[in-house]
Amino acid sequence: MKEIAIYPGTFDPITNGHIDIIERAAGIFKKVIIGVAEETYKECMFTLEERVELTREGTKYIPNVEVESFSGLAVNYVMNRDSSVMIRGLRAVSDFEYELQIALANRTLSEEVETIFLIPQIKYLYLSSSLVKQILSAGGSINGYVPESIREKMAEKFKEKKQYEL
Repeated sequence: MKEIAIYPGTFDPITNGHIDIIERAAGIFKKVIIGVAEETYKECMFTLEERVELTREGTKYIPNVEVESFSGLAVNYVMNRDSSVMIRGLRAVSDFEYELQIALANRTLSEEVETIFLIPQIKYLYLSSSLVKQILSAGGSINGYVPESIREKMAEKFKEKKQYEL
């Protein structure tokens, strides 16, 4: 049995909902590696290096968590890190349908990798990185959605992007 679980994702940025899932996984597994995906099919607010750093910042208090970037298929990354467990968070039925598709595709790529779904606390069921960015872009408060240090970085980045677009 493997003692390492991998939680892959974009983390643009990491939210309190992600952190809730990470805390839960860290209580189950000896080590949790957060894999920040290099290739994304989304437009990211932060660079890969910034996403890794923000994720480290948001999880630094959890002793059995490591953060690193990865490239390529998440299922290959899991196997390359000597693990057989991929962690995914589920918020709503729509998440389940998407995540089930991905988990089944991953199973065809590697029967050794199991996907474990964790559900966040109710207060985070609606929370996503996209929602946090939308709230910030509309001038709303993102208090309680991301750690304070990440809020500050998001505000700085948003100001940079707005100035650039003007």
